[in-house]
Amino acid sequence: MSPHPSPSTARPPLRVALAGIGVVGGGVVRLLEANRDLIARRAGRAIEIVAVSARDRHKDRGVDLGAYRWEDDMGALVAGDDIDVVVEMVGGADGPALTLARQALSAGKALVTANKAMIAHHGLDLARIAEEKDTPLKYEAAVAGGIPVIKAIREGASANEIARVYGILNGTCNYILTLMEREGASFAAALASAQAEGYAEADPSFDVDGVDAAHKLAILAALCFGTRLDIGAVTASGIRDLIAADIREAEALGHRVRLIGMAERSGEALYQHVQPCLVPADHPLAYVPGALNAVVAEGNFVGRLFFEGAGAGAGPTASAIVADIIDIARDEYGPAFAMPVDSLDAAPAADAGARIGKYYVRLVVEDRVGVLAEIATAMRDASVSIESFIQRGNDEGDDVVIALVTHECPARAIGAALDALSASDHLVGKPMLMPILAL
Repeated sequence: MSPHPSPSTARPPLRVALAGIGVVGGGVVRLLEANRDLIARRAGRAIEIVAVSARDRHKDRGVDLGAYRWEDDMGALVAGDDIDVVVEMVGGADGPALTLARQALSAGKALVTANKAMIAHHGLDLARIAEEKDTPLKYEAAVAGGIPVIKAIREGASANEIARVYGILNGTCNYILTLMEREGASFAAALASAQAEGYAEADPSFDVDGVDAAHKLAILAALCFGTRLDIGAVTASGIRDLIAADIREAEALGHRVRLIGMAERSGEALYQHVQPCLVPADHPLAYVPGALNAVVAEGNFVGRLFFEGAGAGAGPTASAIVADIIDIARDEYGPAFAMPVDSLDAAPAADAGARIGKYYVRLVVEDRVGVLAEIATAMRDASVSIESFIQRGNDEGDDVVIALVTHECPARAIGAALDALSASDHLVGKPMLMPILAL
């Protein structure tokens, strides 16, 4: 007897339909074909693509789709009796992707998606339908690409109370910050390089303004804290206002700048924010380079868990999608957010102004007498104590760059100081405020 009985003789194949055959969709096709036998052995049954759907039937996608039924209407994928799993790779929080997701789950078909925006905005609604129909809703690829962080938190760390979850959740921003760090480039120059290399879109707003990271953070927070998804409670600021001096001063202070998504319990409330932070040089996140993602989860028994890997791209994203399909083939699934929707808490948003921490503040000011006294007065009046203070010439103009680090204070205090300084005639451009990540 063979030590590996053929999966196809044990259980019928799992029949899959793919909606959206772009870069990721092509990666899924290639992965399922290249590792067909290995995947079948691990899944306990064969996994077969039956049908595909996309906007342009004639587009060259670099993969042969001739063996699969083509459907011009995505809705036909749901109607087919020969489909067990629908894989949604269309994208967008609403529109055709959401319609397809609702139709698939309502029809009792498993849904696998890489659509972070749709899950962040409509995940609870979709999870409720999945529960009612006792069918899987899987979305590993929606957060951190090929890193299996959803599975690790939902299953591997499920016995732990998570204190906080945070990390580098957008590869485009990390790539830009890495260029600024290594080459001393301005934000504009680093963004242009990222666009030329294909790491940033022509319109990079979704990435550089923190929206993409906010979607991922909302999903992680719901999983970690057993709370209802609330993308409206996630505040985000991106990296547009960074200048080369910020990167240089951070290094002088023994830190590196990273765009960090952070979710943390504060009593019954939940703090969720995406913003650039100063990360201590001895923290693992300081050494995450280029377009990689990394997630840190801190459990009360397991301690700190650190996950790092490719956050996007055809191969890593396809890997996460096919891993979800394998789980479905094994009948390994549960509630989408680790517990039934009705068991999730409706946590109020925490008072971000009350959050205590150290802050980095950078100001570009005119080189005039009295400016330093003006800054010191604004800080004093807001009860903000200054720990360190640096003044240098500005590489990008004739003005002066002032960088300071505060002692611990409430966020609203530093905000009040900056509000007072905003009325100054000597201030050039917007101040940059970054929390210093506590270890």
